[in-house]
Amino acid sequence: MKWVEKTAKTVEEAVELALQELNITKDKANIEILEQPNKGFFGLIGSRLAKVKVSAAEEKLAAEATTKEKEQDAAYKFLREILNCMDIKAEIKVKQTERGLYIDFIGPKMGIIIGRRGQTLDALQYLVSLVVNKNKSREEYVRVVLDTENYREKREETLIRLANRLAERVAKSRRKMELEPMNPYERRIIHSALQDYPGVITYSEGEEPNRKVIIACK
Repeated sequence: MKWVEKTAKTVEEAVELALQELNITKDKANIEILEQPNKGFFGLIGSRLAKVKVSAAEEKLAAEATTKEKEQDAAYKFLREILNCMDIKAEIKVKQTERGLYIDFIGPKMGIIIGRRGQTLDALQYLVSLVVNKNKSREEYVRVVLDTENYREKREETLIRLANRLAERVAKSRRKMELEPMNPYERRIIHSALQDYPGVITYSEGEEPNRKVIIACK
């Protein structure tokens, strides 16, 4: 990737020098400010110039695309090894979405992959996330979703129906209800489904992996 670093009295001047050397316009550039200018004490002691790093945006996009391809390959290879160990033959479809990496399994024994209440699928999703996000910072974190037979959507619909049914009971009985332990993703579905439900509130109690949602009257 071609890039240049420039210094000047102001950030704008440094950027302009870099753009001239790269022969590109500002809208086609990736600009990183390395150092802000500092006039120092009486404009002399401790003074510092502005410093920037500028590269062509096209090259940045190409580098990001390469990174995403590596993430897909790592996820695919890891899951293929796991499925081989489990003696499960399934097609693995990996695609990048705006929300992260979405992976779908297609095959005849998907119940085994899903597991009881999705526990096996959640465990695989957690492991793949570790593989994909290895050595990444919090800002670079890639969200990973594993799915099969549209399980995630079906489970979400089931949880929303359950949440509304229990909320109705709580509103009528004025007694709180405790749901079974759920993972963070499923707890968020419950909280979101009932955030505007009249007369009830939701909160979570307990420690992972036994943390559960409580539905109570306001």
